[in-house]
Amino acid sequence: MRYMIINKADADSEAGKFPAPSVVEGVGKVVEDLSKAGVLLFAEGVHRSALGARVQVADGRRTVTDGPFAETKELIGGVMVVEVRSRDEAVEWAARLAEALGNEVELRQVVEEADFAPTSDLYTP
Repeated sequence: MRYMIINKADADSEAGKFPAPSVVEGVGKVVEDLSKAGVLLFAEGVHRSALGARVQVADGRRTVTDGPFAETKELIGGVMVVEVRSRDEAVEWAARLAEALGNEVELRQVVEEADFAPTSDLYTP
């Protein structure tokens, strides 16, 4: 099963400040260990929201809102996708990343094709 680990932006990342060397080293170690364990599919950080945009289409009309965006605690700082045997294993990796970042991360299971099968208990038709 695949899980996305989402690390949150903070005031420093939104200000365009590079993380402290200890954070870079800690996250690098987690990424290295994920790679060695053979479970890392990808890991990427994202630039601050001031360089982004939100795109909405309603009634065929496109609206583009340039960043920055207000609620820092709601913003993504980066993502990792791992392929693991269990939710518990995903939680362990997420906890290591949260510790390295000194910040909360969010863990979400990636939807698989089998999740749409009639026997799946994840979704109801």
